[in-house]
Amino acid sequence: MKLMVISDIHGSYYYINKALEKFREEEADYIILLGDILYHGPRNPLPKEYNPSKVSTVLNELKEKIISVRGNCDSEVDQLVLEFPMMSDYNVLFYNNKRIFVTHGHLFNENNMPPLEDEDVLIHGHTHLPVAKKTNNKYILNPGSISLPKENNPNSYGIIEDDTFIIKDFEENIIKTINLV
Repeated sequence: MKLMVISDIHGSYYYINKALEKFREEEADYIILLGDILYHGPRNPLPKEYNPSKVSTVLNELKEKIISVRGNCDSEVDQLVLEFPMMSDYNVLFYNNKRIFVTHGHLFNENNMPPLEDEDVLIHGHTHLPVAKKTNNKYILNPGSISLPKENNPNSYGIIEDDTFIIKDFEENIIKTINLV
């Protein structure tokens, strides 16, 4: 199984289309959305082609392929236009005998870890910074942001396949990679 991990769309119709193009090219099975889907938030600039309505339309077309959590910029009114559940603060997945805790990152993150066992995986967004590391026998992963990257990082997404997490930009450059074994 191949999973694509996307975070911090912030209503960018331009970047969700780029990400969905990569989803098809990668031939991923599912998309994990790490929150901040439609709204840009009061601290962020408007992303390129800001259009939450169109973002919801293209995501709803793939609703059977989406696993999602709520970000700090997401609200109940967003859930009214999205046809997949996205109001949970976290989700727990099992992948190749690994427990993966998926969250946005504003509640649970490297500095406020959820209860995880050794070799478990925490995947979060929120910081808009790509991360792939192992700390205290736990994996910490963040695909960065597809629409509003920070600290001169490129727009990026993550791929999980064959016990490896790879962060890529839209030009196919590998930003970070880590083996989850």
